[in-house]
Amino acid sequence: MTHASTLAPPSTTKSAPVAGDHAQSPPAGMVTALGLFLAARLLGVAALAMATRPATGRGPFGLLGLSWDSLWYLGIAAHGYADAPHLRPGVYSDMAFFPLYPALVRAVYTLTPLGGGAAGLAVSWSAAAVAACGIHAVGARLHGPAVATALVLLWGLLPHSVVLSMAYTEPVLTAFAAWSLYAVLTGRWLWAGALAALAGLSRPNGSAVAAAVLAAAACEAWRCLRARRGVSHRLWTGAALAPAGWVAYVLWVGHRTGDLLGGYFEVQRLWGSRFDFGRGSLQFVRHLMLRGDRLVFPMAMVIVAVAVVLYALLLADRAPLPLLVHTGVLLLIVLGGSGYFESKPRFLLPAFPLLLPPARALVRTARARPRHATVVVAALAGLSFGYGAYLVVIAQMPL
Repeated sequence: MTHASTLAPPSTTKSAPVAGDHAQSPPAGMVTALGLFLAARLLGVAALAMATRPATGRGPFGLLGLSWDSLWYLGIAAHGYADAPHLRPGVYSDMAFFPLYPALVRAVYTLTPLGGGAAGLAVSWSAAAVAACGIHAVGARLHGPAVATALVLLWGLLPHSVVLSMAYTEPVLTAFAAWSLYAVLTGRWLWAGALAALAGLSRPNGSAVAAAVLAAAACEAWRCLRARRGVSHRLWTGAALAPAGWVAYVLWVGHRTGDLLGGYFEVQRLWGSRFDFGRGSLQFVRHLMLRGDRLVFPMAMVIVAVAVVLYALLLADRAPLPLLVHTGVLLLIVLGGSGYFESKPRFLLPAFPLLLPPARALVRTARARPRHATVVVAALAGLSFGYGAYLVVIAQMPL
């Protein structure tokens, strides 16, 4: 298998290949991959529906569209952010939630007959489909359509992939992240920067996309300077755009709270979320090892541990720099952040490049031993559907 170069060629060659013949047609197989992804998620919703009414008396769409963070986003969509932040212990501010998703939800229920929860699901499901296409494009660019299809399928069968069917922001962030990374790999710097800016308006960890674009742009600019070539204005503009969304929202929250640089981080601290270099996470792991806890917590610990191993494999495979930076920053946020330990697997959903090594292994297995590959996929599907239903219906914990 031919590896991709660390970065795309200079932006003057807009669509020059970076991975041999694979790079010539990223859309190849995209329809198949999208179909498999949609089938996986529909089966997951069906499994959820079978567990829902006997256990809760609520319908599956009520649970998917009106649970936990979804209610905060729908409140922002309907009424905007609260007039007075009241930053004090015990009072949660809605400014912890970034604005793009509620703005999209508001646009949908304003322009269509859908209600708030249905509008939230429409945005999330549409974004998940766009994200699946973007993930396929990245995978096909690097390793061909077969690996790209496996990559999309694995993403749709993650243990926490039920979140991709909920009125949550991870599908929106992943959609912008995937297509921004694809734009970087193909040298489309303006698109990369603009999409990274939108990712930064989607979620706090959308900053990982900006970091990937900035790292790639810096590397490309250095190459141009060493080769005594001019650096394209598209590259500089894209690099400048990339962090704009995230920085703008953080400063806006700071302005509203009266602390320009620290206000947003105080909002997060009052929610129990802060970056403490992993101290809080290590203390919680110690608690799990010594005293045990509900299934959600050890499962989260295992998923994060597997993510670390997959990142090591991604490094060993010498994946392109933007993918390493994007995934590395997401993993750093998960490992170094404290609070909401059970949500850490959800925060890793946009880190789809972690699935490249297992996707390549699955394709090799499917070619050599197709029955073995079928068993693996069936086992992953069973885990995904069963654990997803458990998370939403039984666990009764924030996702």
